Amino acid sequence: MRHRTVRDLMTTSVIRVRQDTGFKEIAKLLAEYGVTAVPVVDDAERVVGVVSEADLLRKEAAQLDPAGLLPVLHSRPADRTKAEATTAEGLMNSPAVTAEPRWTAVEAAQVMEFHHVKRLPVVDEVGRLVGLVSRADLLRVFLRGDSAIREEIAGEVLVHTLGVAPGAVTVHVVDGRVSLKGTVERKSLVPVVVRLCQGVDGVVGVSAELHHRLDDTPVAPGAGTSRRAGPAT
Repeated sequence: MRHRTVRDLMTTSVIRVRQDTGFKEIAKLLAEYGVTAVPVVDDAERVVGVVSEADLLRKEAAQLDPAGLLPVLHSRPADRTKAEATTAEGLMNSPAVTAEPRWTAVEAAQVMEFHHVKRLPVVDEVGRLVGLVSRADLLRVFLRGDSAIREEIAGEVLVHTLGVAPGAVTVHVVDGRVSLKGTVERKSLVPVVVRLCQGVDGVVGVSAELHHRLDDTPVAPGAGTSRRAGPAT
Protein backbone atom coordinates (compact mmCIF):
# COMPACT_ATOMS: atom_id res chain seq x y z
CA MET A 1 0.00 0.00 0.00
CA ARG A 2 1.29 3.44 -0.90
CA HIS A 3 -0.31 6.50 0.66
CA ARG A 4 -0.07 9.85 -1.07
CA THR A 5 2.42 11.98 0.79
CA VAL A 6 2.72 15.66 1.54
CA ARG A 7 5.28 15.81 -1.28
CA ASP A 8 2.58 14.61 -3.70
CA LEU A 9 0.01 17.15 -2.51
CA MET A 10 1.90 20.29 -1.51
CA THR A 11 2.26 23.55 -3.42
CA THR A 12 5.88 24.32 -4.24
CA SER A 13 5.46 27.95 -5.35
CA VAL A 14 5.10 29.49 -1.91
CA ILE A 15 4.74 33.19 -1.08
CA ARG A 16 7.05 33.89 1.83
CA VAL A 17 8.31 36.94 3.72
CA ARG A 18 11.46 37.85 5.62
CA GLN A 19 11.59 38.77 9.28
CA ASP A 20 11.98 42.46 8.43
CA THR A 21 9.03 42.56 5.97
CA GLY A 22 6.67 45.34 7.00
CA PHE A 23 3.04 45.07 8.10
CA LYS A 24 1.58 46.73 4.99
CA GLU A 25 3.68 44.64 2.62
CA ILE A 26 2.41 41.46 4.30
CA ALA A 27 -1.19 42.68 4.08
CA LYS A 28 -0.69 43.45 0.39
CA LEU A 29 0.74 39.99 -0.32
CA LEU A 30 -2.17 38.27 1.42
CA ALA A 31 -4.66 40.27 -0.66
CA GLU A 32 -2.75 39.98 -3.94
CA TYR A 33 -2.30 36.20 -3.83
CA GLY A 34 -5.55 35.34 -2.06
CA VAL A 35 -3.87 33.53 0.83
CA THR A 36 -4.58 33.77 4.54
CA ALA A 37 -1.04 33.26 5.89
CA VAL A 38 2.59 33.35 4.82
CA PRO A 39 5.68 31.58 6.18
CA VAL A 40 8.48 33.76 7.55
CA VAL A 41 11.98 32.64 6.54
CA ASP A 42 15.50 33.68 7.45
CA ASP A 43 18.37 34.34 5.03
CA ALA A 44 18.95 30.59 4.63
CA GLU A 45 15.26 29.98 3.73
CA ARG A 46 14.66 28.24 7.06
CA VAL A 47 11.12 28.69 8.39
CA VAL A 48 11.11 30.71 11.60
CA GLY A 49 7.40 31.50 11.90
CA VAL A 50 4.06 32.14 10.21
CA VAL A 51 2.07 35.37 9.90
CA SER A 52 -1.68 35.02 9.35
CA GLU A 53 -4.62 37.36 8.82
CA ALA A 54 -5.45 36.89 12.50
CA ASP A 55 -2.03 38.27 13.45
CA LEU A 56 -2.59 41.37 11.33
CA LEU A 57 -6.11 41.89 12.69
CA ARG A 58 -4.72 42.28 16.21
CA LYS A 59 -3.58 45.76 15.23
CA GLU A 60 -7.05 46.67 13.93
CA ALA A 61 -8.70 45.27 17.05
CA ALA A 62 -6.33 47.24 19.28
CA GLN A 63 -7.44 50.60 17.87
CA LEU A 64 -9.41 52.80 20.26
CA ASP A 65 -13.15 52.97 19.69
CA PRO A 66 -13.97 56.62 18.78
CA ALA A 67 -17.29 56.37 20.61
CA GLY A 68 -15.69 54.83 23.68
CA LEU A 69 -18.31 52.08 23.80
CA LEU A 70 -16.16 48.99 23.15
CA PRO A 71 -13.90 47.38 25.76
CA VAL A 72 -10.14 47.64 25.37
CA LEU A 73 -8.69 44.37 24.03
CA HIS A 74 -5.22 42.82 24.30
CA SER A 75 -4.80 43.24 28.03
CA ARG A 76 -2.05 40.59 28.09
CA PRO A 77 1.50 41.86 27.47
CA ALA A 78 2.09 39.33 24.68
CA ASP A 79 -1.08 40.43 22.86
CA ARG A 80 -0.17 44.11 23.22
CA THR A 81 3.32 43.43 21.86
CA LYS A 82 1.90 41.75 18.78
CA ALA A 83 -0.66 44.50 18.27
CA GLU A 84 2.14 47.06 18.29
CA ALA A 85 4.45 45.09 15.96
CA THR A 86 5.26 46.53 12.54
CA THR A 87 7.30 43.70 10.96
CA ALA A 88 6.91 39.97 10.43
CA GLU A 89 9.33 39.20 13.25
CA GLY A 90 7.02 40.76 15.80
CA LEU A 91 3.77 39.61 14.21
CA MET A 92 4.57 35.98 13.54
CA ASN A 93 3.69 32.88 15.51
CA SER A 94 6.95 31.12 16.33
CA PRO A 95 8.13 28.42 16.23
CA ALA A 96 6.08 27.48 13.18
CA VAL A 97 4.14 24.22 13.04
CA THR A 98 5.61 22.49 9.98
CA ALA A 99 5.30 19.28 7.96
CA GLU A 100 7.82 17.02 6.27
CA PRO A 101 7.53 15.93 2.61
CA ARG A 102 7.51 12.24 3.58
CA TRP A 103 4.43 12.55 5.83
CA THR A 104 1.18 10.93 4.71
CA ALA A 105 -1.94 13.02 4.23
CA VAL A 106 -3.25 11.46 7.45
CA GLU A 107 -0.24 12.63 9.47
CA ALA A 108 -0.52 16.16 8.11
CA ALA A 109 -4.27 16.27 8.80
CA GLN A 110 -3.73 15.11 12.39
CA VAL A 111 -1.14 17.83 13.02
CA MET A 112 -3.44 20.49 11.54
CA GLU A 113 -6.30 19.29 13.72
CA PHE A 114 -4.18 19.17 16.88
CA HIS A 115 -2.73 22.66 16.41
CA HIS A 116 -5.91 24.21 14.93
CA VAL A 117 -4.13 25.47 11.81
CA LYS A 118 -5.30 25.54 8.19
CA ARG A 119 -1.97 25.05 6.47
CA LEU A 120 1.55 23.80 7.17
CA PRO A 121 4.85 25.02 5.72
CA VAL A 122 6.75 22.00 4.44
CA VAL A 123 10.44 21.87 5.31
CA ASP A 124 13.40 19.70 4.40
CA GLU A 125 15.76 17.98 6.84
CA VAL A 126 17.46 21.26 7.81
CA GLY A 127 14.27 23.31 8.12
CA ARG A 128 14.33 25.04 4.73
CA LEU A 129 11.01 25.88 3.10
CA VAL A 130 10.19 23.54 0.19
CA GLY A 131 6.41 23.85 -0.04
CA LEU A 132 3.08 24.47 1.64
CA VAL A 133 0.23 22.03 2.26
CA SER A 134 -3.28 23.23 3.08
CA ARG A 135 -6.55 21.61 4.10
CA ALA A 136 -7.73 21.89 0.51
CA ASP A 137 -4.61 20.04 -0.68
CA LEU A 138 -5.27 17.16 1.72
CA LEU A 139 -8.89 16.88 0.60
CA ARG A 140 -7.66 16.11 -2.93
CA VAL A 141 -7.07 12.56 -1.69
CA PHE A 142 -10.86 12.09 -1.70
CA LEU A 143 -11.07 12.98 -5.40
CA ARG A 144 -9.54 9.59 -6.19
CA GLY A 145 -11.70 7.49 -8.50
CA ASP A 146 -13.72 4.49 -7.29
CA SER A 147 -12.06 2.14 -9.79
CA ALA A 148 -8.58 3.01 -8.51
CA ILE A 149 -9.71 2.43 -4.91
CA ARG A 150 -11.31 -0.92 -5.82
CA GLU A 151 -8.20 -2.09 -7.67
CA GLU A 152 -5.92 -1.24 -4.75
CA ILE A 153 -8.13 -2.99 -2.21
CA ALA A 154 -8.74 -6.11 -4.34
CA GLY A 155 -5.12 -6.47 -5.42
CA GLU A 156 -2.72 -4.75 -3.05
CA VAL A 157 -4.62 -5.07 0.24
CA LEU A 158 -6.46 -8.40 -0.02
CA VAL A 159 -4.23 -10.52 -2.24
CA HIS A 160 -0.69 -9.18 -1.83
CA THR A 161 -0.76 -7.86 1.75
CA LEU A 162 -3.18 -10.25 3.47
CA GLY A 163 -2.89 -13.34 1.26
CA VAL A 164 -6.63 -13.62 0.62
CA ALA A 165 -7.35 -15.81 -2.40
CA PRO A 166 -8.32 -13.85 -5.53
CA GLY A 167 -12.11 -13.67 -5.80
CA ALA A 168 -12.71 -14.84 -2.21
CA VAL A 169 -13.88 -11.34 -1.29
CA THR A 170 -15.74 -9.08 -3.71
CA VAL A 171 -15.12 -5.36 -3.52
CA HIS A 172 -17.62 -2.68 -4.56
CA VAL A 173 -16.87 1.03 -4.29
CA VAL A 174 -19.38 3.83 -4.80
CA ASP A 175 -18.40 7.45 -4.07
CA GLY A 176 -15.56 6.24 -1.86
CA ARG A 177 -17.80 3.91 0.19
CA VAL A 178 -16.41 0.38 0.18
CA SER A 179 -18.54 -2.77 0.50
CA LEU A 180 -16.84 -6.12 1.14
CA LYS A 181 -18.54 -9.52 0.79
CA GLY A 182 -17.01 -12.99 0.94
CA THR A 183 -15.01 -15.39 3.08
CA VAL A 184 -11.57 -15.20 4.68
CA GLU A 185 -9.59 -18.02 6.25
CA ARG A 186 -9.49 -16.84 9.88
CA LYS A 187 -11.88 -14.80 12.03
CA SER A 188 -9.00 -12.70 13.39
CA LEU A 189 -8.37 -11.47 9.85
CA VAL A 190 -11.74 -9.73 9.55
CA PRO A 191 -10.95 -6.57 11.58
CA VAL A 192 -7.54 -6.38 9.88
CA VAL A 193 -9.20 -6.35 6.46
CA VAL A 194 -11.57 -3.58 7.50
CA ARG A 195 -8.85 -1.48 9.12
CA LEU A 196 -6.52 -1.69 6.11
CA CYS A 197 -9.33 -0.83 3.72
CA GLN A 198 -10.22 2.20 5.82
CA GLY A 199 -6.63 3.38 5.44
CA VAL A 200 -6.65 3.35 1.63
CA ASP A 201 -6.46 6.85 0.17
CA GLY A 202 -9.87 8.12 -0.94
CA VAL A 203 -11.96 5.72 1.18
CA VAL A 204 -14.87 7.41 2.95
CA GLY A 205 -16.28 4.39 4.77
CA VAL A 206 -16.19 0.57 4.84
CA SER A 207 -18.99 -1.96 5.37
CA ALA A 208 -18.19 -5.68 5.53
CA GLU A 209 -20.17 -8.93 5.32
CA LEU A 210 -17.29 -11.32 5.78
CA HIS A 211 -17.45 -14.98 6.80
CA HIS A 212 -14.55 -17.05 8.15
CA ARG A 213 -13.55 -20.70 7.89
CA LEU A 214 -11.65 -20.91 11.17
CA ASP A 215 -12.41 -19.18 14.46
CA ASP A 216 -8.94 -18.51 15.85
CA THR A 217 -9.95 -15.95 18.45
CA PRO A 218 -8.85 -16.66 22.07
CA VAL A 219 -11.15 -18.86 24.12
CA ALA A 220 -12.28 -17.42 27.45
CA PRO A 221 -11.31 -19.53 30.54
CA GLY A 222 -13.92 -22.20 31.19
CA ALA A 223 -15.49 -21.86 27.75
CA GLY A 224 -15.96 -24.82 25.46
CA THR A 225 -13.52 -25.54 22.66
CA SER A 226 -16.03 -26.09 19.89
CA ARG A 227 -15.57 -23.58 17.10
CA ARG A 228 -17.62 -23.34 13.93
CA ALA A 229 -17.16 -21.15 10.94
CA GLY A 230 -19.63 -18.35 10.66
CA PRO A 231 -20.24 -14.81 9.56
CA ALA A 232 -18.04 -12.00 10.77
CA THR A 233 -19.34 -9.93 13.64
